[in-house]
Amino acid sequence: MSDTGAPARLYDYERDPAAIYRQSFAIVREEAKLDRFPEDLREVAIRLVHACGMPDIVGELSWGGDIVSQAKRAIGSGAPIFTDVKMVEHGIIRKYLKEGNEIVCTLDDVRVPVLAERLGTTRSAAAVDLWAERLEGAVVAIGNAPTALFHLLERIAEGYPKPAAILGFPVGFVGAAESKDALAENPFGVPFLALKGRRGGSALASAAVNALAAGLPEERAT
Repeated sequence: MSDTGAPARLYDYERDPAAIYRQSFAIVREEAKLDRFPEDLREVAIRLVHACGMPDIVGELSWGGDIVSQAKRAIGSGAPIFTDVKMVEHGIIRKYLKEGNEIVCTLDDVRVPVLAERLGTTRSAAAVDLWAERLEGAVVAIGNAPTALFHLLERIAEGYPKPAAILGFPVGFVGAAESKDALAENPFGVPFLALKGRRGGSALASAAVNALAAGLPEERAT
């Protein structure tokens, strides 16, 4: 069997990367109800739908403050981006971070297991305590653990520095919806973007960062 040249085409499907990208975003714009979003946030919502293939999530997106401009300003100034899990970290496209922003995930820090035991919480939540010194003006993207989002809000209430923006996309059946409801109450005035309910995940959290860092490059191949 020869491994040179194209394989036999058994299926009729689009193969041109640029065309796939254009068609994908055209479908999102057609199927997703984007009218309730301000123009700058509309582009972020489009990328989120593209990341998960579910146009209906736009009805569950909530936001507060000037989330787009504040997050863009922080990213453009080189502020660190804190994530709760490595999957979010790996999903962020580095070339969009023109200022070389550091992406920080402290979940595997050797101090975290002991800290989690002392605090009586998950490692994801305990890892948030290691952000304190650099949290001021940073961007936080939570894509997995509701406990991390709850713990972050609790620490801010206790006097931790405020990040420039919080992107809340924890996922699951226990605490995910509730943690995002707590974020939406926004008692600290921190700009935020969140997906209400149980749905969320690392792909959405990283997609939100990518959208804020780079906008919506229509011609980029996926």
